[in-house]
Amino acid sequence: MSASPDLRQFDLNLLPVFVALMRERSVTRAGQSLFLSQPATSAALARLRAAFHDELFIRHGRLLEPTPRAEQLLLELGPALHSITGAVAGSTPFNPATDARVFHIGCTEDLALACMPVLRGARQDAPHCRFAIHAANWNTIPALLDSGEIGIALGIVGENLPATAKQRVLRRGGFRVLRAVSSPGPLDLDMFCARPHVIVSPKGNLTGFVDVALAKIGRSREVVAGVPDFGLLAPIIRNSPLVCTVSDMLAEILIAADLGLAADEPPVVCPPSVSHIAWRGALDHDPAEMWMRARLVEKLSSKTGRA
Repeated sequence: MSASPDLRQFDLNLLPVFVALMRERSVTRAGQSLFLSQPATSAALARLRAAFHDELFIRHGRLLEPTPRAEQLLLELGPALHSITGAVAGSTPFNPATDARVFHIGCTEDLALACMPVLRGARQDAPHCRFAIHAANWNTIPALLDSGEIGIALGIVGENLPATAKQRVLRRGGFRVLRAVSSPGPLDLDMFCARPHVIVSPKGNLTGFVDVALAKIGRSREVVAGVPDFGLLAPIIRNSPLVCTVSDMLAEILIAADLGLAADEPPVVCPPSVSHIAWRGALDHDPAEMWMRARLVEKLSSKTGRA
């Protein structure tokens, strides 16, 4: 880095601004992510340009495009900044009884339901902390982690996580067939195919993995309803012949809530239900985030899901 400034004369506080600009491609959004005003972020960009003797970012329409110099700087500085962040976080003590931070957790709706008892217990031990649950799925989790909008993600995390993100299997389970307590069960294959089914799909799909599994053995079912979220299952299934195939974790939660539901083993071979927990690499050694992750893993992991 021949054009780099003398480190003794360089304001290291500019580096998080540089990383935010690389991530957001916008002065406004970069400032918002760092809780800086737009003038303060613009001033920091001007100082970065002067320090590195390069424009660093060139406006292209509404976005800022990084120069080759900026791309190289991120490649060289990224790992060092990650290590520094982890070292600083690891030296910051966390006392649940007095701390007042906000934990940002992104998850699918079924895991959000599963989180509620965990958060109630965490709230008792950390009465001044707050817990923000963000709607997230395999498609949005990578960007939410990369932007710092969430620190922890629960669900199917996919393969496109940020390079510095960490993950592990949270729970490895199966599926159950939800039905009303008052309706016949458990269901054999003929009964399962004859009963009307409801499926949970935010996009309104009326087919899923169960249909694929049935097709492999030459059978089919009738899906008569699709709903956008799991919270609607109980009022729809209760006192009706409808059934719905859900993860065993969600089935346990809904049955424990005494909503008039029962659950049986599916009469068709289903793929495993695997959930993950992922987190930002910069928070890997943060004592508070470690405390929160440990509580989630302890309460939500099944025996076969432990790493």
